Order: sequence, then structure tokens, then C-alpha cells
Amino acid sequence: MSEPVRVTEALLRTMPLPTHREGEDKDQRGRALIIGGSQTVPGGAILAAVAALRAGAGKLQVATCASIALHMAVALPEALVAGYGETDDGAIAPGEAAALAKKAARVDAVVLGPGMMDGAATGKLVCRFLRKLTGAARLVVDAGALCGLNASDERPRHLAGRMVLTPHAGEMSRLMGMERDAITADPLGAARSCAAAHQAVVIMKGGCSYIATPQGLAWSCDQGNVGLATSGSGDTLAGIIGGLLARGASPAEAAVWGCYLHGEAGNRLARRIGPVGYLARELAAEVPGIMAELG
Repeated sequence: MSEPVRVTEALLRTMPLPTHREGEDKDQRGRALIIGGSQTVPGGAILAAVAALRAGAGKLQVATCASIALHMAVALPEALVAGYGETDDGAIAPGEAAALAKKAARVDAVVLGPGMMDGAATGKLVCRFLRKLTGAARLVVDAGALCGLNASDERPRHLAGRMVLTPHAGEMSRLMGMERDAITADPLGAARSCAAAHQAVVIMKGGCSYIATPQGLAWSCDQGNVGLATSGSGDTLAGIIGGLLARGASPAEAAVWGCYLHGEAGNRLARRIGPVGYLARELAAEVPGIMAELG
């Protein structure tokens, strides 16, 4: 296997993002759906939703637990927020998979997982949702939703080439049945193995993140700083990628650009606020300016 290509501004200019002309409406800018949140972690879905809009998506929907839907709608005045049945523990109920798949079939990109509880109910929900999903939407599978891929012996082959998976080392360990030490010793190898197994673009998140495709292409992205290691940072990254997918970027393009934008947003906040102590909620507002500078 070849060495990964380092993600730089020069590289990004060779893979430009989709452009949008004056006069286009919000549907032409792309429709994004965030599926996530729980009673205990509603903020994860909010962070991803805002990031999807900041990355340029034109239309936003959020599907979450019924008990928190109204609160989320107030926090996200730009979004259509729908509440669904939930478990006793405050997670979206597995029985809602068909309804969620029907909603997802009408959008361009789905971000699945931010703020979801990592447990048996979420695993069942994700497995059922992916099996039932039709249409052409591209997906980001993040956080608690990754346990649904781990729980399923039946890989969602009809989604091959349409997914971006965003595990950190602990999630990769569960996803691939590998020891965490083996993953940290060879994160690129883990990303490539996972990409081949799931036929998805995989971002192995870390101080230096590695991006791999099922075809064997790979990139490394060392943008960012220690301040990005904070609650909600991964939810924001997932939302950025989802927004880029909604606009029409391919899974590989969205993953490469998303990692860079997320890292550079952290760099700018570190210079302005300090190397640690800036908040995940502040990252998304940096994204439009970075995209504009890169053309």
C-alpha cells in the first residue's frame, strides 16, 4: 500500500467543493438530516446540525427523541425538528427505524449518531434503519451509531460507497474487534481494514487523523491542536462532513475537506482564544470563512 497523502491547502485546491450559483434555492444547496440526540445528550445533535448548515447545506431536518424535540426546535430555529418514540432510557426506539428510513430517503445526506446512546437499543435501531434505507442519500455514521454496524453480521452492502465512518480508537476497537493498542500502533492500517470491511470511507480520528477508502486511497490530516480534544468536537466534525455531502461532495472529498476544516477551525480559535478552553460550539462558525479563502 502507498503512503497516505498529507492534506494541505494545495491538495484541497485540486479537489474543489461543489459550487453554487446565485439564484439557486435551498433544495439545490442540499438537504441534510441529523438523526441523533437522547435525553442525556441532546447537544450532540445540535452541534452536528449547526455544523451542517455552516458547511453550506441549504435545508436542515433533525430527527430525535420526542421528549426533547421541542427544546431542540427552539435551539435550532433554522431546522425542521421531528420527535420519535423513545426507550425508557431516553434513546430513540428501535421501532422507529422504518419511519426514519422513510424520512432519510427524501434527503441528500444523513448524519447518524451524534448524541445517541451507545447501547443495545441504538444498535438495533441502526441495524434496522440501514437495512430499510432506500434512495440515494449519503451517510455519516458517527458516535453511538457505530455500535449498530458492530452489532450487525449483515453488512449494509446496498450502501457500499455511500458511507463515511468516523470512529476514534475506542469505537474502532469495538467496530473491528481489535485491541485498542493495535489500533493506536497502526491507525492507518486500522482505517484501511475498516474501509475494506464496510465498503465505506473511514476517518480514524486522532491527533493525526487517517482517511481511507475501500479502493486503498489514503490521506493523513494533522491540522488542529490539543484544544480539539473536547466534548462535542466529534459531533461538529460529523456535521461538517454531512453538510458537504448534502452539497454534492463525494464521501472521500467530504471526509478530506471535513478533517481539514475542523482542524483549521481549531487552529484559528487557538490563536484567538488560547490553545485549550475554546468550545466545540465555536468551531462551526469558523468554517464558512475557511472555505471562502480556499475558493
